[in-house]
Amino acid sequence: MIKIKRNGWIGGAVFALLAIYLFVSAPPALPDGAGGGRMIPAGEALALLDAENAAIRAMYTREIVGEGQKQGLAFREDWKKPEVAAGPLPALLLRETSNRLQVQVPELGLFLGSDFPLVRENLFRGEQATRYQQVKKTLQPQVYFDQALGRTTAMFPDRASAQGCVTCHNAHPGTPKKDWVLDEPMGATTWSYAGKQVSTETMLRMIAVLRASAVDAYGSYLQKVGGFDAAARPAIGDKWPRDGFFLPDRETFRRAVEARNSAATLAGLFAALERKPAQGGQR
Repeated sequence: MIKIKRNGWIGGAVFALLAIYLFVSAPPALPDGAGGGRMIPAGEALALLDAENAAIRAMYTREIVGEGQKQGLAFREDWKKPEVAAGPLPALLLRETSNRLQVQVPELGLFLGSDFPLVRENLFRGEQATRYQQVKKTLQPQVYFDQALGRTTAMFPDRASAQGCVTCHNAHPGTPKKDWVLDEPMGATTWSYAGKQVSTETMLRMIAVLRASAVDAYGSYLQKVGGFDAAARPAIGDKWPRDGFFLPDRETFRRAVEARNSAATLAGLFAALERKPAQGGQR
């Protein structure tokens, strides 16, 4: 068992794992059956993943979409159409990230749901619909274990943090609600995990795969940009839209994610490990 001292120092083996999975771009795959060491309640693990994802999404929203629109870049729902010279809206980048994440970690689920979604596939149903009303009322996460599915579910409020989100949703032809206002809860980022506990090693791997999935999702936008007409194509390199008609390349984006997220994620992992170990198995 890993023991954490009160002064915050952590065992060398776990520190090495943390360094590899948080500061190396391509960590090695865990061997089959890996998962020894301390166990973290799945709800806490999902909260760590949500914080990581929220930070990436906020950076994309502010630094790519917000600043990019000032430079003339477009971001649309139909961005994947060959004839459309645009990138994905923040919610669609999350969808791209989720698709990649679930291929690599099938036991992990992620989607952005709502009681007034633009597409019916994102409508909350059953217990999720009931739980979301509490999220909406309190603006606090809801974490519960679904006995029928054997999955821990965690729902985190998703608020209209930018005027662009409000305008886009209110003007969308398929929206069931046309009076969204800034900072209003629009839905919930909803995670699920097949079990009640997560091993330290699995937690680290999930963080690494989430980051890689987000960077790969951003990379799909860069790939699309490569097909734009010359006049509509920003220069791709080490500069950002705040600097002009530019987009950061994949490696620059990855380094920015690492720089912004690693310290906070490391602190969250330490805090989870310092808590009293959960008793019993993973499920």
